[in-house]
Amino acid sequence: MTPSVLVVTVTYNSADTIAPFLDSLAGAGRVDEVVVVDNASAEAAEVGAAVSAAGHRFVELDRNAGYGGGVRAGVEAATSDPDYILVANPDVVFAPGAVDALVEAGEQEPGAGSLGPKILEADGSIYPSARRLPSLRTGVAHALFGRIWPANPWTVRYRAERETETRRDAGWLSGACVLVRSTAYRELDGFDPGYFMYFEDVDLGARLGQAGWRNVYVPEAIVTHTGAHSTSGVRRSMEKAHHDSAYRYLSRRYSAWYFAPLRLAIRLGLWGRLWWVSR
Repeated sequence: MTPSVLVVTVTYNSADTIAPFLDSLAGAGRVDEVVVVDNASAEAAEVGAAVSAAGHRFVELDRNAGYGGGVRAGVEAATSDPDYILVANPDVVFAPGAVDALVEAGEQEPGAGSLGPKILEADGSIYPSARRLPSLRTGVAHALFGRIWPANPWTVRYRAERETETRRDAGWLSGACVLVRSTAYRELDGFDPGYFMYFEDVDLGARLGQAGWRNVYVPEAIVTHTGAHSTSGVRRSMEKAHHDSAYRYLSRRYSAWYFAPLRLAIRLGLWGRLWWVSR
């Protein structure tokens, strides 16, 4: 029996990207149901009209539930019981056969809880979407040097930028486009809605690994991420969300009582970095 696929995307002022997303999805492979969730944005009516015209399900939330919360709402609104759940940003364009390639890899890799495609930037460069889990040392070094010295050894190791052409295991896969086995998704109760934006994919990858599942990078499946349209106008608030999510992830990883001084140091360091990058 051919595996079934549910596609969930979360929109926020995404009227200019939803049509290309849906058009490309039509040629990407077998998809049984598509649910589009709008996070109470000003363009909800336009997005809803485009989704309805394409024959898909549209869910308009009465508040901005964040990315993970939006995905959860989409899964809950689905009428099918899929084998796989494909979560993708609305500013993604699928190459022909991309969904089928991910599903085929999932059938070949039964231990894979999540599978991620090769993600191209709008200029054709490869986005490092299959990364190692951030340790404290790597995370601090990446935060300090990632922007001013992109080729520093900690960032290079964390981003695994030189490992883009072969199928391999990763610590986590980018939530911009990731296929999650339904069994694994429900076992872990999906994305943690406590992450408003950012790190929900890191957290999911970590929890999948802890539960014995693998996160598998599948470069034969290709998508293009055209740009973060929904966040481009709110850079400062998104920087804050990124730092808040980083603290949530690291503080939970180092949650023992004796790590209290470390958690304080992480909090102060992130506050300082937030001030620096958004000053």
